[in-house]
Amino acid sequence: MDFKGYQGYQGYKEQGINEMTPGELLLLLYDELVKRMVRAGLALDKGDHALFEASVDRCLDIVRYLDDTLDMQYPISRNLNRLYDYFSFELNRVKAGRNKTELERVKGMVGELRDTFREANKTALQELAAAAQQQAAGQGGEG
Repeated sequence: MDFKGYQGYQGYKEQGINEMTPGELLLLLYDELVKRMVRAGLALDKGDHALFEASVDRCLDIVRYLDDTLDMQYPISRNLNRLYDYFSFELNRVKAGRNKTELERVKGMVGELRDTFREANKTALQELAAAAQQQAAGQGGEG
């Protein structure tokens, strides 16, 4: 791909991200986090320690970003903050010890949290759609 084509692709990617809802962006981050954990595990199996460490470092970056973007005015944010601290601590331990068992355990926890956010996002979107339909029906009856 030439440079101009690459720029077009980058612009397309950025536009897609800019059009995502906050819930979709959160899920994208969690999907990437799980993907990097899978990659770290595969790299560890192959003995590719450089890729393993790079993957765990990227996981730590994602967890740090998730933590940094919490809105602390909500009580759940404090709980998520503690959970993200725990994930960071465990991922650093995984990296130091190259421990696949611990990596799998943390990956399972992150996957469960991702699935919870996915369900919450789905419910929120359904509620928004229902409210919009209700509002449209209410406006249609007036006139």
